[in-house]
Amino acid sequence: MSPKKPKNGFSRRGFIGGVGIGAIGTGILETPALAADSVKSSGPGAVPISLRINGKPYSLTVEPRVTLLDALRNHLEHTGAKRVCDRATCGACTVIVNNKVVYSCTVLAIDAQGKDIQTIEGLSSGSQLHPVSAAFVNNDAQQCGYCTPGFVMAAKGFLDKHPNPSYDDVEKGLGGNLCRCGTYVGVRKAVLEAAKEMKGGRHA
Repeated sequence: MSPKKPKNGFSRRGFIGGVGIGAIGTGILETPALAADSVKSSGPGAVPISLRINGKPYSLTVEPRVTLLDALRNHLEHTGAKRVCDRATCGACTVIVNNKVVYSCTVLAIDAQGKDIQTIEGLSSGSQLHPVSAAFVNNDAQQCGYCTPGFVMAAKGFLDKHPNPSYDDVEKGLGGNLCRCGTYVGVRKAVLEAAKEMKGGRHA
């Protein structure tokens, strides 16, 4: 029996698939020749770029093929986002770019210039945990912890847009993140707890 389709549009995985199908159906996708004419070329060698991460500017030199994930981890020592599948499937590399939850393994660092990038390193304020991070601790929403940064960022982005979700909403909204340890129940409870906490005040 085929799995039931979600009734609402919270799923990031479904959204990505829908965009691809819609683009093909309406002829939005450009041919390689047209795309080349509309994009300024860079490289092939390393080029200087600047990124704004957690409100701070960073300058670095990378090859145009370097992803945002690799720039964060290998050049800027922001190692919260993890490389796992490297295929936009698991969500362990999740960050927030211009208030949108994205897989950083699918974004080129050079294309992230001029955008506000938020990683898990920027969520806490000194020793004060962000409500989402605190709720993950309170609900044992991690075991090995490898996927946890991606889940926390996905949850934060989800709650920014859906501040009063149901349990089912959370399940569908975090459908783009996988946990090999299977701590999904704890994760969902943590998001519901964080939702209650965040409604009491504004948190960056």
